Amino acid sequence: MLNDPLFIITAIACGVVAVILAMGISTFGKEGKDNGKRANKFMRWRIIAQFIAVALILIFVYIRRQTGG
Repeated sequence: MLNDPLFIITAIACGVVAVILAMGISTFGKEGKDNGKRANKFMRWRIIAQFIAVALILIFVYIRRQTGG
């Protein structure tokens, strides 16, 4: 599986979601009006990245089932 480019892209997408989530959570802990806005922006980015990651996972599973791999 590690030689499959779609698997690698999917794993990277999941990692990006985790990084964005960590950045958003760390921003929530800071005080200030600007930090609240920044945290909300991170969470919006996380939702978009998470959608892409889930779509890639579904595509990966579909292709694997079709090819029998």
